[in-house]
Amino acid sequence: MDGRSLDSSLDFIFITNVPELAEYVEQFGVGYVMVDLESHGKIERQGGRDTLISHHCLNDVAMVKAVLKQARLVVRVNPLHDGTSAEIDSCLNAGAELLMLPMFRNAAEVELFCSIVNGRAGVIPLVETAGAMRQLPRIACIDGVTRIHIGLNDLHLDLGMTFIFEPLANGAVDRMADCCRRAEMPFGIGGVSLVGHGHVPGETVLGEHARLGSTAVILSRTFHQRAESLEELQQKIDFPSELNKLRQVFRSHLERSPDVVDYDRQQFCRRVSEVVARVA
Repeated sequence: MDGRSLDSSLDFIFITNVPELAEYVEQFGVGYVMVDLESHGKIERQGGRDTLISHHCLNDVAMVKAVLKQARLVVRVNPLHDGTSAEIDSCLNAGAELLMLPMFRNAAEVELFCSIVNGRAGVIPLVETAGAMRQLPRIACIDGVTRIHIGLNDLHLDLGMTFIFEPLANGAVDRMADCCRRAEMPFGIGGVSLVGHGHVPGETVLGEHARLGSTAVILSRTFHQRAESLEELQQKIDFPSELNKLRQVFRSHLERSPDVVDYDRQQFCRRVSEVVARVA
């Protein structure tokens, strides 16, 4: 089944705990705003790397929820721990509509998490470990799971790889996308930067999203230039213009011929190989 039959649009996810920023990006069609509460083990996994470690807190959930009119509020919680049930209750009481579970390693953890949520919110398993990747066929069929998101940053670390986009280039994400499509489960993949920027520019990454049938992507901090306030965002980029570029690129990718899809895939893999070779 062609992944595009699930949805021909691409949802953008913006991570922030600043209500003013959340309200602003929502005006331009950002469909999901995420407050990121995950902290357990994150510094140990990613410390010393140029990766995003958020310092959001529970109070941010209610403040962001209060300004949203259409965008859905996602809260990334901590991996399963003794306080998971209380954390879920607190997030739901603060207005969370979807809960993202990170750093799980098997389907049983997702089943337990969904049983605690008990239908009170949607659940998004964040597939970012080798174990989660192997058990995705089962995970995609768990009652309570709303959609899947494939997290390339921690996944490439867990797999012992060098560059964030290696799982997307070596076929690992292809196999996961196939699992989701067969289960008719919507899925998203990693994050995206600005058009024309980065080791692998945004337009090249979106070619893979269109090829695989992805329906969601996180606007990475390289997209919003690490802005932490509305004023800073507006100084650094023309947000509505840059977001519209991504939309136009994605729509054009959906209209490609099979030959162009294959060529673009080869170019993506070539760029990733070049980065890996430089690092090596």
